[in-house]
Amino acid sequence: MGESIVVSDTPVYDERLQVPLRWWSLGVMFLATVWLAVILWIPAALAWTVTGVCVALFALMMISYGSARITVADGLLVAGRARIEARYLGTATALSPEEAWQVAGPKADARAYLLLRPYLRRAVKVEILDPADPVPYWLINTRHAERLVAAISSLTAGPQPATPREQMP
Repeated sequence: MGESIVVSDTPVYDERLQVPLRWWSLGVMFLATVWLAVILWIPAALAWTVTGVCVALFALMMISYGSARITVADGLLVAGRARIEARYLGTATALSPEEAWQVAGPKADARAYLLLRPYLRRAVKVEILDPADPVPYWLINTRHAERLVAAISSLTAGPQPATPREQMP
């Protein structure tokens, strides 16, 4: 019989790419301006309704945009909607703000998977080794580049789960 591998439910790395507080403050100031402009020209009830709808849409956009997660756990790297098994991951490199800008801009490969947020300056570049995947690398913005690199490195260095063929006697 083959060895069984115990998979932990606890992530090795987990980060949510929330929008910064300054975006929320700017949005609140803008919405106050909208309310002031609207309240002067239309009846109060309608002005409050318009402003309420704008507030709800703004909050929904901010929460949605800031809901992207980066997780390293259970033999997977998950970045936003994309996920990849550890066996397909190559070298992970923490990039300085200048290097991240270069890789995301002038030196970008159009086939790369990007999880970028304009309010984050650091990034991690992860090579993809899957020959069937046309994506050469993932570029992931993060607040903790070194910790993400360490988590990915521990994921790729650890024991890989056996494929169904390897488990057969």
